[in-house]
Amino acid sequence: MGILTTRRGFLAGGTGLVLALTLPVGRGRAQMTVTGPFAPNAFVRIGTDDLVTVTIKHIEMGQGPYTGLATLVAEELDADWAQMRAEAAPADDTLYANLAFGAQGTGGSTAIANSFMQMRKAGAAARAMLVAAAAQEWDVPASEITVKAGVIAHSGSGRSSGFGALANAAATQPVPEDPPVKAQADFALIGTDRPKLDTVSKSNGTAQFTMDVYRDGMLTVLVAHPPKFGATLAGVDDSAALAVKGVRMVRPIPSGVAVYATNTYAALKGRDALVLDWDDSAAETRGTEDMFAAFAEAAAQGGQTVEEEGDLAPLDAAATVLSAEYRFPYLAHAPMEPLDAVIETRGGKAEMWFGSQFPSFDRLAVAEALGIAPPDVSINVLLAGGSFGRRAQGSAHLAVEAAEVAKAAGRDGTFKLVWTREDDLRGGYYRPMTVHRLRAGLDADGKIVGWENVVANQSILAGTPMEGMLQGGPDNTSFEGSTGLPYRFAARRIGWAAMESPVSVLWWRSVGHTHTAYAVETFLDEVLEAAGQDPVQGRLDLLAAESTRERAVIEEAARMAGWQGRRRDGKGYGIAYAKSFGSYVAQVAEVEDRSGIPHVTRVWCAIDCGIAVNPNVIRAQMEGGIGYGLGTALHSRITLAPGGGIEQSNFHDYRMLRINEMPAVEVSIIASDQDPTGVGEPGVPPIAPAMANAWRALTGQKQYQLPFLGGAMA
Repeated sequence: MGILTTRRGFLAGGTGLVLALTLPVGRGRAQMTVTGPFAPNAFVRIGTDDLVTVTIKHIEMGQGPYTGLATLVAEELDADWAQMRAEAAPADDTLYANLAFGAQGTGGSTAIANSFMQMRKAGAAARAMLVAAAAQEWDVPASEITVKAGVIAHSGSGRSSGFGALANAAATQPVPEDPPVKAQADFALIGTDRPKLDTVSKSNGTAQFTMDVYRDGMLTVLVAHPPKFGATLAGVDDSAALAVKGVRMVRPIPSGVAVYATNTYAALKGRDALVLDWDDSAAETRGTEDMFAAFAEAAAQGGQTVEEEGDLAPLDAAATVLSAEYRFPYLAHAPMEPLDAVIETRGGKAEMWFGSQFPSFDRLAVAEALGIAPPDVSINVLLAGGSFGRRAQGSAHLAVEAAEVAKAAGRDGTFKLVWTREDDLRGGYYRPMTVHRLRAGLDADGKIVGWENVVANQSILAGTPMEGMLQGGPDNTSFEGSTGLPYRFAARRIGWAAMESPVSVLWWRSVGHTHTAYAVETFLDEVLEAAGQDPVQGRLDLLAAESTRERAVIEEAARMAGWQGRRRDGKGYGIAYAKSFGSYVAQVAEVEDRSGIPHVTRVWCAIDCGIAVNPNVIRAQMEGGIGYGLGTALHSRITLAPGGGIEQSNFHDYRMLRINEMPAVEVSIIASDQDPTGVGEPGVPPIAPAMANAWRALTGQKQYQLPFLGGAMA
């Protein structure tokens, strides 16, 4: 793998000091050059008004990159937090690539991890140039100048200045090739709680989301999609739709039939008035139960081996053999803001405004759909009201649909594509339906002599433009978390059966870990109980000596909960552990039986995510992940009726967690000197198995199929 090298440049202009920074993959020494006036490839801009604006290459959808990445810059710049600002980067793959992907995009809980040193170096270089400018202007040694909380000072002469007064002069200074960054012991902002930079605008209504975008002459567009996955349009009668006041036109597009109107209400009424004929010959017509049966049969056949260690022969001859089959439904992401996008075409170019999570893919796909060059497509990345993976579309299907809408209009113009909640829940790109088939064997002493887990589900990457990432091998995102376990078993085998269906699937918050953690951790809990072992001590005993980070979070979660065993005072207690996206998380759940329904009253969560850049953001992400994972485990499912139609349509039948169901959550962040790892997703995987283990401890009931409550109103 090549060494990441940098090219950094300060851009001089009337607005102060701007730092441009790119990190192409290659070998060689970092080089910096002054590249001219302000350009959109800047990460750091210091205005003459003392404000520091950080251009953020990762979409802000509630997970905190505006605050986190600005913190990294502010730390090395020695800025005052009150002077920090953040703005979204435009689509520009060459300048704003995610260093974990090699393309511009947000996902896999990589925002802080891939930017950690990149943004710190940007701040450190800006600081060095400000100091050099001050030293020159004051005629004092740079080594005698200090910077603290946004003030540049020289104690000997009594001179001091804010950043703004020196910004233009700093832009003329030689650029340090590789500015040093602080030691962890010297951090002043990293590791402390700071107000989030986007809180005020989201509170007072000035924050701009896609639905807030209105352009002169804009038409609102809704698309009628096929009611079954894989169906295609056979015919349309649009006469009644065109008679609806406000409807301007109706056009077939590859994904369905688009209705263009002067407002959302007219577009809705026009779409309702369409008479549509669909061809189901290539559609998914199986119901959920038939699909589960097919997936279970494939899992029973063993699948292809994706991990194997030791000899499994003793498993069948073990003193005790346990087995279980787990079933997980399709799940929608259901972010509070459904999909939407604004596109404007003029003179052979296109400009877009939307919450683009993968601008690289979206830009290329739109260019291809419109038949124009990628540089002629510009994307303004807006705030997004959640995603949980939904906007991270390898197929760029939303951006392509917007482009097809603009193309089908037959003229230049501005079009706002809107998906309703019903469109979102019935629109596919779900967490894959999955079946796990597990077996474990215990010898007479209670030692686990064999462990087998076969996973059957659809590949997320196969058949998409990202299929090349598989390099002909299995799709790790389908079974991640079932492999690479820290537990020492005498022998293990993990298998995967690749299933096919026209139902579209996508990564969903924590991707494969969302189901593998449940299957692994609940089944392991049963195995430990059969062996007469405590759930906490049993897990610790299975860890290797070098598994120090795993051990630390398990022990910390147990300590926080005052662990005394599976039951006490009429309540059940369960623990679960999962490592995902580089972070180690253990959770203990306390559960009560309320008229036969599990109610989680408290959750204790321990996380090791390396250096904690913004502890409050980490706590918030753990709390949010726990609520999200708990709600789906209790209530959520997408099911197909016999014949293939989706049965859910809105929150009345795709149930989410309610506020009175949210447990009290306590989060402990393990101190670390390791580089930061993910926090957006790792809070999700352990909560469902922790709850299930507590419920089984309390009632003896085992839950092999989610959700617990079948999605019914409770």
